[in-house]
Amino acid sequence: MNIGVPRALIVGMGALFSAYHIVLGLYSIAQGTPRSPWPILAAMLLYIIATTLSLSNWGPLRMPIWVAAFNLAVVVILPLLVTHELDPHPEGGNGYATWYVAAVGTLMTITSTRRRHSVAWIGIVFLVMQTALWAGPTAIVDLGVVGSVVWVTLSHTLGAALAKASRDSKRFALAEREATDWQAAQEAHVFERQFRLDQTSAMALAMLRRIQQSGGRLSDEERQECLHLEGAIRDEIRGRKLLNDAVRVEVMAARRRGATVNLLDEGGIDDLSEADLDRVLNMLAEALASSNADRFIARTVPEGSDTAITVVGLRTVGDGDGSALGLDSQDDEDEDEVDLWLEIKRCASPDAPVETSRSD
Repeated sequence: MNIGVPRALIVGMGALFSAYHIVLGLYSIAQGTPRSPWPILAAMLLYIIATTLSLSNWGPLRMPIWVAAFNLAVVVILPLLVTHELDPHPEGGNGYATWYVAAVGTLMTITSTRRRHSVAWIGIVFLVMQTALWAGPTAIVDLGVVGSVVWVTLSHTLGAALAKASRDSKRFALAEREATDWQAAQEAHVFERQFRLDQTSAMALAMLRRIQQSGGRLSDEERQECLHLEGAIRDEIRGRKLLNDAVRVEVMAARRRGATVNLLDEGGIDDLSEADLDRVLNMLAEALASSNADRFIARTVPEGSDTAITVVGLRTVGDGDGSALGLDSQDDEDEDEVDLWLEIKRCASPDAPVETSRSD
């Protein structure tokens, strides 16, 4: 967990504390307090190995379980090796020979700091029980075991507080991102509504004024023009990015000559650049202008395909009103023939020509 303190500083402080316990142990050997120095030196070696492993950058912040298990084993062995060479009730006390108590506290504090709290508490409980059995309950205070318990308690409490602060920080950051996304979506909706209203106003304002001036009495041609305007407004809603000025002009021209035009934008061209979008829309406008079909259906293709837009033009060869492509169909559907089939590619490339067919 990043708490704003360099890791090297924390590791350095832990190493200094650990080295200080080793110095105290060597001093007690020099004073001749232990009966034999060899078990004490073996205990020091185990402590150095455990501390080195604990302070090294092994994987994530949470201490690997095998390192925690090794630390717990050292905590069990360390008091047994050292106290075997000491008198539990000497005159004047054992002095620095009980360095192992602080060493165990330091090692378990490091273990707790690296998020192995249960292992740290097991080690501290063992130290308390071993000290009480070896020198009596009063030795828990006399030898400084209480200090080791306090250090592990502080480490556990601080670690839990920092973990909670980290979770809260992540939750607040997530809430902030969600609020930002929601605000952006609302602003986009407002912009889209305003844009559509402006487009509708620009298209229908002249006709609305004509209706007002005539008191609703329109000629047949004007009524037909109202239907064309209604279709154009519907295109702005369903066609979205399938529309530019050229497409609008050709769609209106097709409707005025009696053709039906359906523009369906399902989001497949949202990722196109402005240049590619202008290219495919201009090709769509050219296709609408070049065909005499009675019914046009232009639909975007989902992302992942080389094709951006498919255009189908149908021509009725009889009196039936059959339909295709999911529209209402009758029994005389076979009276419609394909006049235009066009696939407009997403990218202008010599290797990706536009596929088009037209019935003769």
